[in-house]
Amino acid sequence: MIPREQRELQILAKLKTVNWISTKQIADHFNISFDTARRDVLHLTSTGQAIRVHGGIISTKYNEVPEYLNRRHILSPVKIEMAKIASSYVLPGRLYFIGASTTLLQLCDLLGEVDTTVVTNAIDNAEHLMNNKFPKIELLGGIVDRTNRYTSSLDTLVRLNDYIFDISFIGASRITDDEDITVMGKADAAILKKVVQRSKKIVLVTQNYKFTTRKTSPYVVANCQDIDVLITDKELDDQYKKYFRKSNIFRFIKS
Repeated sequence: MIPREQRELQILAKLKTVNWISTKQIADHFNISFDTARRDVLHLTSTGQAIRVHGGIISTKYNEVPEYLNRRHILSPVKIEMAKIASSYVLPGRLYFIGASTTLLQLCDLLGEVDTTVVTNAIDNAEHLMNNKFPKIELLGGIVDRTNRYTSSLDTLVRLNDYIFDISFIGASRITDDEDITVMGKADAAILKKVVQRSKKIVLVTQNYKFTTRKTSPYVVANCQDIDVLITDKELDDQYKKYFRKSNIFRFIKS
């Protein structure tokens, strides 16, 4: 049987040409059981790589990484579990940065009992954090990116020099073969690159498929060697573990 990761890559490639594939077609094509095909469908949709419809899946229309406005409406059990792991690193009385990411947005929903300080340039992060008494919130200012819901400015880049973050939580659109962590927006990358420089510890929260996607994501935020903790949805293949320092901590959802 072809491994699930390879099946999913082939399914996503097919979706680029036909936009819709039924669960039965997946089962027949790979000569797998209907239940196995259904699990493939559930994984692709729960990670935001495809959209589930009656009888199968359709393309997100944005290749493997659908844009933020689409992804933030997907209440993914996978992302919730990753956010729970990330929340274990948030302690009272510290200073944190949380970047713009649908998984990190769910992290914000878990911090209502923690008397700490969160700095963010993500509008939705600030909105969700405001639903509770804690934590304290500092929303960085600047020009608003309406699509991806973050702010950026040259003033913010300068202001970040006044911070030393205990931990910064960042996401990724892609991890390249050059071991770089990239995002799709130039302004977002500039902010995150500065955040990485001003942080004692970096926690990367991203799904496993970001290591294999070929989605165009041209702006480098950091190198995997800069990361202290990786939180992902399943155990990382050995070839990708080599991207990181030997002292790196790997956390993943245990089935």
